[in-house]
Amino acid sequence: MSPRFFSPVGRVVAASVVATIATAPAADAASRDKRFFQQVAGVWKGPGEIVAGKYKGTKFTCNLTGQPAEGKETGMTLDGTCRVGVFSQPMRAVIAQVDGNYKGEFLDGADGKGLDIVSGQVNGDRVVMGINRAKLNGAMVARIEKDTAMNITISVKVEDRMIPVIGLKLNRQASAMAVAEE
Repeated sequence: MSPRFFSPVGRVVAASVVATIATAPAADAASRDKRFFQQVAGVWKGPGEIVAGKYKGTKFTCNLTGQPAEGKETGMTLDGTCRVGVFSQPMRAVIAQVDGNYKGEFLDGADGKGLDIVSGQVNGDRVVMGINRAKLNGAMVARIEKDTAMNITISVKVEDRMIPVIGLKLNRQASAMAVAEE
């Protein structure tokens, strides 16, 4: 088509179509990410184990409540406790999308006794978050299965390899789902 036949209205329509096509993948990714974090909403309970390191073999049980970020924000908070024997430890992870990347903290972040969440990516029913504390780098992988189970693995980087150190298998509590649906 010759440029002289392309009217100003046609140029505006064409620019709108190009803009819509260009932003569609980003919009799809944002809605996909938001859907994943909404699936985390609810009460979760289950066993975990430290599978490497000084405390290898230590078993624990967690009771956690997931809440998606409010409003237009993409992210979530997972809050509760984990118990080893008679000892209970508060657990909290906060993840939010900031300037197109995921940021957050586990416990009180790397400045305290926890870890910083420095990156992240959602892929279907799975999220991979980059974690950091001083010279320690690693990843937290969470996968939701059939909306009723969530498996979380925390791995650390040792030389060129990622070594799993903590595994957690959570099940959604049905009574909490019934209350949420009412």
